Amino acid sequence: MTLHRSEAAAALRDQAKQRILITDGAFGTMIQSYKLQEADYRGSYDLTSDQKGNNDLLVLTRPDVIDEITRAYLDAGSDIVSTNTFNANTISQGDYDAVHLVRDMNLAAARIARKAADDYAARDGRPRFVAGAIGPTNKTLSLSPDVNDPGYRATDFDTMRDVYQDQVAGLLDGGCDFILIETIFDTLNAKAAIMAVLDEQVKRGSEIPMMISMTITDMSGRNLSGHSVEAFWHAVRHAHPLTIGLNCAFGADLLRPHVQVLSGIADALVMIYPNAGLPNDLGQYDELPETTGGFIRDWADQGLVNIVGGCCGSTPGHIAAMAAAVAGKPAREPHAHDHRTRLAGLDPMIMAA
Repeated sequence: MTLHRSEAAAALRDQAKQRILITDGAFGTMIQSYKLQEADYRGSYDLTSDQKGNNDLLVLTRPDVIDEITRAYLDAGSDIVSTNTFNANTISQGDYDAVHLVRDMNLAAARIARKAADDYAARDGRPRFVAGAIGPTNKTLSLSPDVNDPGYRATDFDTMRDVYQDQVAGLLDGGCDFILIETIFDTLNAKAAIMAVLDEQVKRGSEIPMMISMTITDMSGRNLSGHSVEAFWHAVRHAHPLTIGLNCAFGADLLRPHVQVLSGIADALVMIYPNAGLPNDLGQYDELPETTGGFIRDWADQGLVNIVGGCCGSTPGHIAAMAAAVAGKPAREPHAHDHRTRLAGLDPMIMAA
């Protein structure tokens, strides 16, 4: 039975006190393994653009594939499954001329994940949770796409917030427990997404727990808009996220020092889901599950994480290896909140006590 969202958040925190939890892995990697054709993506919809690669549309045209992938991750040990909605927003779907299907995508994706999670919870009594995934879109609020016009922006904050709020509403109506704002390369985009969730929270008169996940774009540990991991946390901590974390970017080995920084400052649960290593020259991910599992075991031994999973290149095999690696390991203790003023430009600023 689906919990009220505040109850789901409390249940997740309770579970996270007892053990390190597992989220799922990549959808794109798994979808590629099905070798679907354009007709699989298009289904019966009369759409003018080529739909091959529009993974979000599959929740409507091949829900069996998305359901099978979701259940494979649950079989591998996932406590949290995410929706196949990374690009299910009106900005990204504009590239496919499928804007009119965005709400249907989010509803369907949430219902697929919800049904699978509830089936597995009913089977063994262990809670399973659904995170409504919101990607960064292909626009950036902080940077100009025109090198000759640094002040130009392809969109604005209010438009981005409205785009996100439409997606949030669909995901919640479909039954998600949490909203996952992920792969954040632009902190201002994340701010728009946070505002969208807060506005929807006011509209609904009930709590909407947020999970927030930054992506690092270079070895210095900054995202595309230039924020360090610590500065990013200072910029979003006002939202009181259920989880804060890092995803995508690198493999677990290269991500480790940045995980350590975040783990030492965050008063939220830390959720990390790295790529399965770095891609080879053909864009494929070669890191074996046992290799990834070894890196994750080290994180667990050092008390760095509360929730782990996989991003690009990861499969149910990688998730199963992570689950085995953290089994019986103690849960990370969130950093104590000391009520000091913390501000951020590109780098953090902490006021003296």
